[in-house]
Amino acid sequence: MRLLALAVLSATGLMTVLDGSIVTVAMPAIQQDVGFAPAELSWMVNAYLIPFGGLLLLAGRLGDLIGRRTMFLAGTVVFTAASLLAGLAGNPATLIAARFLQGVGSALAAAVVLGILVTIFTEPGERARAIAVFSFTGAAGASIGQVLGGVLTDTLSWPWIFFINVPIGVATVALALVALPRDRGAGLAAGADVLGALLVTSGLMLGIYTIVTDQHTLLLGSVSVVLLVLFFVRQATAGTPLMPLRILRSRNVSGANLAQMLALAGMFAFQVLVALYTQQVLGYGALDTGLAMLPAAVGIGVVSLFVSARLSERFGPRATLLAGLVMLIAAMGWLARIPVQASYVPDLLPVMLLISGGGLVLPSLANLGMSGAEESDAGLASGLFNTTQQVGMAIGVAVLATLAASRTEHLLATGAAEAAALTGGYRLAFAASAALLTAAFLVGAVVLRQPTAPEKASV
Repeated sequence: MRLLALAVLSATGLMTVLDGSIVTVAMPAIQQDVGFAPAELSWMVNAYLIPFGGLLLLAGRLGDLIGRRTMFLAGTVVFTAASLLAGLAGNPATLIAARFLQGVGSALAAAVVLGILVTIFTEPGERARAIAVFSFTGAAGASIGQVLGGVLTDTLSWPWIFFINVPIGVATVALALVALPRDRGAGLAAGADVLGALLVTSGLMLGIYTIVTDQHTLLLGSVSVVLLVLFFVRQATAGTPLMPLRILRSRNVSGANLAQMLALAGMFAFQVLVALYTQQVLGYGALDTGLAMLPAAVGIGVVSLFVSARLSERFGPRATLLAGLVMLIAAMGWLARIPVQASYVPDLLPVMLLISGGGLVLPSLANLGMSGAEESDAGLASGLFNTTQQVGMAIGVAVLATLAASRTEHLLATGAAEAAALTGGYRLAFAASAALLTAAFLVGAVVLRQPTAPEKASV
């Protein structure tokens, strides 16, 4: 029954991550068929990311209060219904609304997945193996999404990138009712901080909106920071806080979340920037790009499923994390010297193989981050972990894409050819990605501690 529960949780993790990337390949077909204006098309992605990232922390805490199983089921139902609506949408407004609801459902379900998982698998070795399986689905989801999006759009039509979620979602709910253990939450009275909920949700949504849309960055970013500061002040003084600040006193909780934000900022930008480089500089098509990146997904999968847990059991998750980060730093360093006319085998394939280090990094971070949370805070710790993951990815793409674009514009102004200017911009972004991953390595080496038993955050 526990293996069935792991399969259910992993399937949901795959769906939520996959749905963030599968739509990117189908966007030209959607624009032509549904009638999106060019300026509106980015909302196919943004309408999903904003509620997904903004609601994770709140949903995780609500899972602790009303029951993590209940929250998981509710999120999966909302996501499945929204997927059906998206596939049937005939105009931009309906499709954007459906994407927003998909983001809400994804947040409700994904926020509590790790919290459920660590309460089912309590022995350190089996927990490491379970987290490795779950982390593989998330790490590989974006690459699988690009390939699957191209196949479904070319062979069927773009609505099928959404319709495919419906039978998977229905099966997930049916199996979850059988496989997931019932849990009694602490009750809303234990954390019914309405003001805190409003502050953190609005602050996170506004911050992610600012990042992904790059609109009014200084003003809206400042408002977002103020709202989040007020949220933490509120949590320090509220009688029943939404997020008890004791959870951040654990070195492994706070350190793993900081390391994850830095590492994901570098790792996720790799997927976006390599996809742009292969298409804009090397002339690959969308499906060719997905296939070119497939070895990275396969490598992450093999390492996550067959290597990560064994290394973690033998050397500990902290040492395993640091080894994976060294591989990722080497991959980004390799890309920082990528030539204008690259050949796949000598120039890109080594990077795809080194990226398999992500199969060591993601499970180790999850293991370390969840090791520092008490069982009563498992949903909150899971929601926090997923929040920093989404924020890290959003910041990485925004900052590194901006660096690449700025460098490209400078090179074009000095007379460089377009391909050389684009490559120069991507090289700078990859070097910055290596720096972010190096910072994550330093956090892991200095802050994180090897867990010997479930760590209790001091009160």
